[in-house]
Amino acid sequence: QVQLVESGGGLVQAGGSLRLSCAASGSIFSSNAMGWFRQAPGQEREFVAGISRSSTPLYTHSVKGRYTISRDNARNTVYLQMNSLKPDDTAVYYCAAARLLLSITSTPPRANYWGQGTQVTVSS
Repeated sequence: QVQLVESGGGLVQAGGSLRLSCAASGSIFSSNAMGWFRQAPGQEREFVAGISRSSTPLYTHSVKGRYTISRDNARNTVYLQMNSLKPDDTAVYYCAAARLLLSITSTPPRANYWGQGTQVTVSS
């Protein structure tokens, strides 16, 4: 059984930065694509960023140039560096794992594993 545990969320002012981490238990990390999603109150969960097994990144348009996804296979951890944060970035952020990046980016996402989420709040 794989568990994904997010951390690093919090309250930050607009223009600030946060770095989210998602630690994966089990031995599947290096063989899975990873992704970050977010869900704001009253809205559907949306794809934010994904990274393939070979570390190719992919971003939704609204975060390009501001967010960076990376992975450390030795630490079984995926990161999301978020810069120039805006109030519209406020949401619960979830990480997910799937065999293929295509499964992360599909609608709806076909992830095999999900974390419990971490709250990110950006004040204006």
